[in-house]
Amino acid sequence: MTAITGRDRLVLAVLLTASFTLAVDFSILNVALPAIGADVGLGLGDLQWIATSFALCAAGFTLLFGRFADLFGRRRLFLAGIALLGVASLVGGLADVPWLLLAARVAQGLATAAVTPAALSLLTTSFPEGPVRDRALGLNGALMAAGFTTGAILGGVLTDLLSWRWAFFINVVVAAAVLAVAPVVLAEGRRPDRARLDVPGAVTVTLALLSVVYGLTQAGERGWTSPHATGSLGLGALLLVGFWLIERRAAAPLVPVRVLRRRGVGWGNLAGLLAFATETSVVFLLTIYLQEVLGFAPLAAGLSFAVLGAGTVVGGILGPRVIAALGNRTTLVTGFLVQAAATVPLVFLGEHRTWLVPLLVATFVGGVANLVVIVGFMVTATSGLPDTEQGLATGLTTMSQQVGITMGIPIMSAVVTARMSAVSGNPAETVLNGVTTALAVNAAACVAIAILLAAFLPGRPAPVATIQPEGVAA
Repeated sequence: MTAITGRDRLVLAVLLTASFTLAVDFSILNVALPAIGADVGLGLGDLQWIATSFALCAAGFTLLFGRFADLFGRRRLFLAGIALLGVASLVGGLADVPWLLLAARVAQGLATAAVTPAALSLLTTSFPEGPVRDRALGLNGALMAAGFTTGAILGGVLTDLLSWRWAFFINVVVAAAVLAVAPVVLAEGRRPDRARLDVPGAVTVTLALLSVVYGLTQAGERGWTSPHATGSLGLGALLLVGFWLIERRAAAPLVPVRVLRRRGVGWGNLAGLLAFATETSVVFLLTIYLQEVLGFAPLAAGLSFAVLGAGTVVGGILGPRVIAALGNRTTLVTGFLVQAAATVPLVFLGEHRTWLVPLLVATFVGGVANLVVIVGFMVTATSGLPDTEQGLATGLTTMSQQVGITMGIPIMSAVVTARMSAVSGNPAETVLNGVTTALAVNAAACVAIAILLAAFLPGRPAPVATIQPEGVAA
């Protein structure tokens, strides 16, 4: 394995810090929502918009900004996104009226949509395809996954000890530190020929993603039969079909059809979408179980997931080694099967707290397997593509990640609700029945995607020549 130099470590530190911070932002406000609503005057029924406004922009604009990174400069977009994150977080922390808080969350979502693919493409173009890049992607995946868990814990701690406003202010400090270092260590790497932006494709896919994510969030809030959910999802599907037709005819497409037809890109992103959907929904289901069945307080339930966080860190470290030993396809298939095997024992959870120990063991193993899959997905979906398309590739992976995170919870929530309505018993028994049924569906989804990947995913693509980045000066 090629050694990582001191400058490489600085590059990694900057990019991984940004990725970890953005991952924390996804969950840091969840515990604090009631306190935030009380302070800024946001009603209980409107609290979901604190999360929804962020998710809509983070997922809806990620593919567009990923292509911006290729066309206009990854370093430039990264720095602009970090600056926006800092300003938006300062505004959010100082907000005392609902519209200002929601505007800050929209801006944070846009910053996430810009920084995440830019950071990933800077990472993939800073390291040559192979073991070194795999190791960097493994660390990135580990810290991102750890960030989701850390956010849930940190949000509770900050709200209890200081104020929910510090969940915003902490980003201001991180953004300032990254902006102080990044211009010195990050090299620009934009394509030499400034292609025109595919405006019709950009508008269509952005509206499509916004519709899909809004539909998924409404399904979680109102149910899958809600006109808000079905209408938005149907519109999103139609727009995605329109986007495909536009890209087939565009002279300079936002997403070249030849890239979408690459099996590594297509199946790799499907694997990523399922990886994020299944594991985030497991956290959701176990949160219900710990609080509604076992009677844990919210903070105690959040702390229980520290074991899962530790497993994700281990999985991120092991992922590159597993890929080197088994190859991309076998790594993804094995990872999903191990994740399914770790989920199966959770199907037999009971109403006594003695089940906490097997739960922690299973979530640790599942966390390791899930991060091995996520690293395999990142490597598979970005391999075999030239540097000039890495922003596009990482935009696609980020989109898969965001949509997966958004869709997992409403789907499993629907399973829980349907099962609870079909059985009778005391409240704890009914909830337990719904949760364990959803966990069985979750495990089955892991097995199904493993079978599909074994059948259709090719091995690692041959490396392509990379374009040397320009100097570090802007």
